[in-house]
Amino acid sequence: MARNRRFKAEGIPTSSMADIAFLLLVFFLVTTTIETDSGISRKLPPIEESDEDVVIKQKNIFTVLLNGKDQLLVEDEVMELEELRDAAIKFLDNGGGSGEDKCDYCKGAGDPKSSDNPDKAIISLKNERETTYATYISVQNELVAAYTSLRNKRAEELFGVSYTEMQKNYKDVNWPGSKLKLKENITQIKLEYPQKLSEVQ
Repeated sequence: MARNRRFKAEGIPTSSMADIAFLLLVFFLVTTTIETDSGISRKLPPIEESDEDVVIKQKNIFTVLLNGKDQLLVEDEVMELEELRDAAIKFLDNGGGSGEDKCDYCKGAGDPKSSDNPDKAIISLKNERETTYATYISVQNELVAAYTSLRNKRAEELFGVSYTEMQKNYKDVNWPGSKLKLKENITQIKLEYPQKLSEVQ
């Protein structure tokens, strides 16, 4: 007569499950890319100790209004977004000043009723609370593109390479040229066409 043998059912070994879970966690942490929203880069002006009020001529202010219906009013005229960049370039590069305010490198019309020179020219942007974020960013992009366009033209005129390319080379660690000279050139272009973009509350 055969004996009844009782077999103990073997379970699944779980001793290494914690190790596997840890390895999977590390794998996903290393391989996952987390998207981060980058804001609009703006450099705040330095704090001046002077108590004197700065007088800005009205002709040196380029007014851009953006209403709650995403409509543009530029210098008291309704304008489409596609026209904004050219209008800003025309204003910034006008060169309507004389004497100390004269701009020797400006290629604009030289209208005495418009901006004196790029250093005096200020773009004033005002938007309403109901303005959509997408339109606000599009307007910002067009205004910054106006500055970039002028800087590119001036850099090509002086150094034979665009301002955008100069910035790219400066950030490139393997670029073989002189970084010090390149930084001087970039600074010169920024001084000739300073980005003066004011946002009104």
